[in-house]
Amino acid sequence: MIRFNPSKGAAVASTLFAFSASATEPPSLESLARGVCERSLSSESLVTRALERARRATSLNAFVTLDEPGAMAAARAVDAAGDDSRCLALAGIPVVVKDNIHVAGLPSTAGTPALAGFVPAEDAPIVARLRAAGAVILGKTQMHELAFGISGYNPAFTKEPVIGVRNAWDPGRSAGGSSSGSGAAVGARIVSAALGTDTGGSVRIPCAFNGCASLRPTMGRYPAAGIAPISHTRDTPGPMAASVRDVELLDRVVTDADAQAPVDLNDVRLGLMAQSLANMDTDTGTVFRQTMERLRAAGVTIVEIDAPDLPALNGAVSFPIALAEARTDMLDYLGRHDTGVTLETLAARIASPDVKATYEGLVLPGKLPGPDDTLVDAGPVYERAIAEGRPRLIAYYDGLFTANRVDALVFPTVPIVAMPADPESSGLATFGLVIQNTDPGSNAGLPGLQLPAGVGPQTGLPVGLELDGPAGSDRRLIGIGLAIEALLGRLPPPTR
Repeated sequence: MIRFNPSKGAAVASTLFAFSASATEPPSLESLARGVCERSLSSESLVTRALERARRATSLNAFVTLDEPGAMAAARAVDAAGDDSRCLALAGIPVVVKDNIHVAGLPSTAGTPALAGFVPAEDAPIVARLRAAGAVILGKTQMHELAFGISGYNPAFTKEPVIGVRNAWDPGRSAGGSSSGSGAAVGARIVSAALGTDTGGSVRIPCAFNGCASLRPTMGRYPAAGIAPISHTRDTPGPMAASVRDVELLDRVVTDADAQAPVDLNDVRLGLMAQSLANMDTDTGTVFRQTMERLRAAGVTIVEIDAPDLPALNGAVSFPIALAEARTDMLDYLGRHDTGVTLETLAARIASPDVKATYEGLVLPGKLPGPDDTLVDAGPVYERAIAEGRPRLIAYYDGLFTANRVDALVFPTVPIVAMPADPESSGLATFGLVIQNTDPGSNAGLPGLQLPAGVGPQTGLPVGLELDGPAGSDRRLIGIGLAIEALLGRLPPPTR
């Protein structure tokens, strides 16, 4: 467990005051926790200011539940504690949690009306690890319904006339998904840290759109119990934060890893696949090309890679696994956690048209799209995907890393900046475009690190940069991200 030694100092407290009163970038999680340890600031002040920021930003629809009484009580307990409990890695720091992850005593809706009354009695293991490090849970964040989408355009639990979660940089734009509220809350600097979940891009896409950093860890590296599922093969929780530096600390807390320093960029080789550059809008293309130039100038070796078989290999795995496991995994979840909800009731009360169509047309009957607008039984296709398709995809990635001797693959996280927040943002064409680059590595179980690359010159919206590394290379990947963050600088918070 990471601990601090108390000492005197007031610099953190003065920095915090500046953040609360202006658009100044917030201090790091580590500096905040050290301030609480040293009593140069209080957890109560951190939580109070976060709650104030949340109330001022209600038009973003970032929250389903704000737990003011629970958060304030937890903060006061941290402030009253002795050094052993007050000098932990995240002591007193407010953190928000996506609403498909269990937090004891708070509703866990998964963004869907049928689960509005479900209140877990225990924290999910991932939440328990953050609490053990001293974190204070501020509330539960809104999401794309049942995590089945990338726009966050979910009419459930949002305040009309604004539908869905809105972008921290432009409320007329999408916050991304499915960890929409967590991305908007961190992007707007309501908090500096959040938990989300990722099946095909769901912690990375919202941070790409909202200007924050996030990590999809190697599959199985984080505990996934206590989370409303889509696919046990693909789902993982992941940290979302104001910077890669903060992601590094959150990852260190979850995995009990040693501290990771920035690597020497002169020792880094990154693979650039031509396939990942398709469909870029003007802003994304401009920022990405400039970023590649800066990386080369800093000593990074960029290796151009052609991976023509990747789309077909991924297509044989992606929907067959997610849609087939969505039925069996959700059935198991609803029963095991005594939700009192059947799969049929869940589907009948879905509020989002796109998710309802998916559940009623594919998930409930156990079907997958077939040739010529037909439907086929999911079972045989799923079995081939698990037995043959996924191993081939994993082997293909292994070959790319090995043959080209690259530390990671680099690409624009999403080929476009955040799209307008409207029903079309949940359409199938938009879905396919947005997950173009994040989905393949997810299906292979690879770690993926998202960090802001800059803002588009035309729209002024964030553009994300992603690094996908070999399985198990998470800490090295974070070290590369720290070095790139130092090179590019951090995005200032939005001025909305």
